[in-house]
Amino acid sequence: MKFYTQERVALFIDGANLYSAARSLGFEIDYRRLLESFRKESHLVRAFYYTALVEDQEYSPLRPLIDWLDYNGFTMVTKPAKEYTDAMGRRKVKGNMDIELAIDVMEMAPHIDHVVLFSGDGDFRRLVEAVQRKGVRVSVVSSTKTQPPMVADELRRQADTFIELQDLMPKIMRDQAARDQSRTAGVHATLRTGSSAPSSPAQAMDDFDEIDTADPRKHLR
Repeated sequence: MKFYTQERVALFIDGANLYSAARSLGFEIDYRRLLESFRKESHLVRAFYYTALVEDQEYSPLRPLIDWLDYNGFTMVTKPAKEYTDAMGRRKVKGNMDIELAIDVMEMAPHIDHVVLFSGDGDFRRLVEAVQRKGVRVSVVSSTKTQPPMVADELRRQADTFIELQDLMPKIMRDQAARDQSRTAGVHATLRTGSSAPSSPAQAMDDFDEIDTADPRKHLR
């Protein structure tokens, strides 16, 4: 990563896109480590995380992770996912967060020096170009190592810097020891308080995995 110590940086994380890329590369993200990594490299102003939620579910597998992120340095941007029936009569869910992300990037542009976009979606190319015209550098975090590549070629070309997610893996991945420790801590906390609220991002991800080991966002388009 190429950052300057006094550079004002904001992270914009397309939650579903980043989750899919990391899963395709075979690792899980430790969001505490991710935040600490960027704080060490720069003056981190804000970290936004975007995701849609299916509201009619009795319990969303995303909720533990969202709650932890909300309490630990991330600005959460969510909205209800919309359900519809396609021409074949199949029930589908739509939860695109592109507009919300684009608006926040444009609003933050006058206050920052560097945008870090965690997404490979080619629809963001024009957004990146518009922000660059305001004098803001843009780095895109995604992957070319997946099959097929997660990053659109036009977005990669437009970015000032492309950061391969696999190269970040040693700094931001969740290790098994942390996962085991979080499970133990979660059990002890539940026994003491009767509450099952996640005490760490690792425990939140464990809750997420235990409820649904498949990607619950795979239908969000």
